[in-house]
Amino acid sequence: MLNSRSIGNKIAEARKKMNFSQAELAQHVSISPQAVGKWERGESMPDITTLNRLAEIFGVDLNYFSDSFQTSELAPTSYEHVDQRTAEDAALKKKTRFNSNWDLSRGNWKDADFSGLKNLKEKFSSSNMKNCKFKHADLTGLILGNNNIELCDFTSSDLRDSKIQSSNLMNNQFNECSFIDAEFLKTNIEKCDFSKADFSGTEMLGVNFGKNIVKDTVWKFTLFKKSNLSHLVFEGILEDCHFELCGFYQVTFENATILNTFFKNNAKFKKVQFINCKADSISYAFLKNNQANLTGITLIA
Repeated sequence: MLNSRSIGNKIAEARKKMNFSQAELAQHVSISPQAVGKWERGESMPDITTLNRLAEIFGVDLNYFSDSFQTSELAPTSYEHVDQRTAEDAALKKKTRFNSNWDLSRGNWKDADFSGLKNLKEKFSSSNMKNCKFKHADLTGLILGNNNIELCDFTSSDLRDSKIQSSNLMNNQFNECSFIDAEFLKTNIEKCDFSKADFSGTEMLGVNFGKNIVKDTVWKFTLFKKSNLSHLVFEGILEDCHFELCGFYQVTFENATILNTFFKNNAKFKKVQFINCKADSISYAFLKNNQANLTGITLIA
């Protein structure tokens, strides 16, 4: 967990090494001198985007603000030197490499840009995130618990092997994301866009999965168990999937090909609509045994 007082002390020390007044630093960051004063007194803390900017100004790695970084490691520098850095260096600096000492959990993050970050693992647990960007981020093995994530953009990010539990995901963009072998447990997922996402090997256990966009989504070896599925349209190929003890509310399978897929003890399944669908013999048998309305399903010979 980030310490506002520690960060404030480090901002003050770096500012003084550069012979900046609070007003001069504020001008470079486009905020008020009063805000800089609050940082240095530990009364408030910059968000991650502003910390990134401060690191650029001070000519340091973002890890300078972590508790484990020794302030003696801060070399004297000048703002002119920072201005002379190449565009490539500046771009690299923005793609911060978090080390094991960083912990962004139990925080409130809003309008922050984490795009391109790596090795986050357990560093965001129990955090509130709103309108943040994680585009093209390597989030493999990410572990989230008790998170509230809203209006965030994860486009083209890799979330394979991630574990997300007891969290709330609302109105997020997960276009072209990989959830291969991910696990969702007791999590609410609503009004998210999963277009072209890959759910191969994903397990959804006790999940509320509703009003989501799943266009051109990959469903292969995907498990839904004890979950509520609502206001969804499944299309394309569903292969080696598993639906058990789930509730189905206003769910439609349209232009879908269902292969080697298991259905058992699902509630409200009679009301599921099948429009222009195909199923192999084993999937057809499971659907029939689950009392599905087989109108709209063609048996594959």
